[in-house]
Amino acid sequence: MKAPEIQALTPLELSSGLVFGDGGPLPELASETPPVSPRAALERAILPALRRPPCLVSFSGGRDSSAILAVATALARRKGLPPPIPATNRFPAAEGAAETEWQERVIAHLGLEDWLRRELTDELDCVGPVATRVLKRHGVLWPCNAHFHEPLFEAAAGGSFLTGIGGDEAFMTPSRSVYLGVLTGRRRPQPRDVLRVGFALAPRSIRRRVIEHRFPRICWWLQPDALKEVRAAMALEGSSEPLGWRGRYRWIRGFHYLEVGLKSLGLLAHDHDVVPVHAFARPEFLAALAELPRESRFDSRDAAMEALFGDLLPRELHTRSTKARFDGAFWTEHSRSLVTRWQGEGVDSELVDLEVLRDEWTSSAPDARSFPLLQAVWLALEGRNGASADAVEQELHRVV
Repeated sequence: MKAPEIQALTPLELSSGLVFGDGGPLPELASETPPVSPRAALERAILPALRRPPCLVSFSGGRDSSAILAVATALARRKGLPPPIPATNRFPAAEGAAETEWQERVIAHLGLEDWLRRELTDELDCVGPVATRVLKRHGVLWPCNAHFHEPLFEAAAGGSFLTGIGGDEAFMTPSRSVYLGVLTGRRRPQPRDVLRVGFALAPRSIRRRVIEHRFPRICWWLQPDALKEVRAAMALEGSSEPLGWRGRYRWIRGFHYLEVGLKSLGLLAHDHDVVPVHAFARPEFLAALAELPRESRFDSRDAAMEALFGDLLPRELHTRSTKARFDGAFWTEHSRSLVTRWQGEGVDSELVDLEVLRDEWTSSAPDARSFPLLQAVWLALEGRNGASADAVEQELHRVV
């Protein structure tokens, strides 16, 4: 198995914590005749992983990871293969990261006995012992929390690993669904819908200017020119969303940030001889969704879960509105200690206002988009010359 080739982040991507697409032509979606169902497409992606045990499933208890675990479990039983093993990182002290109740409900519903659970505190800090080992091997990866799976990849060594990555994109409500609802008569018109429908039907150049004008305030540590460039890049990508059902899945298939993130995980998995499978992000699955007949299409995340996995998961999971957040687990004493020693190293002052960044890093809850910059700081201060590889290795074995 060949390691994926990783392209280094550009200075602006590193400084903003965002990955930009080029807004170019949309990729084609390969379709089959007759079309396969989305469930069949998922099973095709998952089956080779089940045949390469141990097959671990990154399981948080959220809807996407639960769906992948449920499909894999049903498929393994039908094929007489070893069941997948849910693998969970838990952070009892991190605010918003608790998912124990949902996790246990899903595991009980599926009747699984094996479940790998790791109780963690500060080990997965963005410059903690696990992250710094990854930084020394590969430099800064995107996303900044790619190392979240490092201990789980070690546990799956020689086997395979399933994730629910791509579910957010595949099942998200189209941003222009309100306009489509009005145009097709599925939604009662409201006074502002004239403007909304006008925006939906406007040329892309106009949509891009509107999005850029209304873009929320993010990455405030950037210098004005850099922030302007970020806004323009995000507006270019956002304005490219097609109106049509099939075109939208071609659009999702072309998400550059998803490609970059999956390659990062593939690089870490390769280090442990693990084959990662991200079934929701596979072109075959997106093509199967694109080929759904009109009467089978969904216009919300809840409807998608019910339609595709209603027979496999507890009904209350389909409509849950909460989702765990792990930012607190990636910014602990390791990060705060590094910030106290930072004097501007590793950060491009032409792109970043160093004092604004320091204010962000000393706030109670720093924006996670700034975390790649702290990883760059660690490399500048310690990673290339100061940190002992043996010391990092010893710290890591505390975790795994």
